[in-house]
Amino acid sequence: MSRSRKAACLWIVLLLCAAVLWGCRRTPDEAQVREAIASIAQAAETNAASDAIAPLSDDFDGNDGELDRRALANTIRLVALRGEHVGVTMGPVAIEHRGERMVATFTVSLTSGSHLLPDQMGLYRVESAWRKDDGKWRCYTASWKHSM
Repeated sequence: MSRSRKAACLWIVLLLCAAVLWGCRRTPDEAQVREAIASIAQAAETNAASDAIAPLSDDFDGNDGELDRRALANTIRLVALRGEHVGVTMGPVAIEHRGERMVATFTVSLTSGSHLLPDQMGLYRVESAWRKDDGKWRCYTASWKHSM
């Protein structure tokens, strides 16, 4: 085989290897959970109820039965229907692996210029539990308490 053919074959092999490695690249699990948390916050802030609940499992349980998936969506819809706005400011997210599941803890500050939820505005400490359902990380439970 000529030198130019060997060089061409080597380049083709290298390009194929690079393409395979590029195709196998995926977002790490922790990053997927962080992205899901950020997307929930952004959706809540923009009153996008269906986007806010998309990362939640169908059996989501918030604060031991205080809020389920449907109730969260309805609360966001009510805020939107009233033309009100809730500001969401996230603190850093800490993630802990627990077997095949993950627990994410963070603080979130809720602000509002409205009168819909005045007692519920403020700083919260949140702990959320995540599991993989059909290849996507879903939050199946969360608890929160007023921090200040």
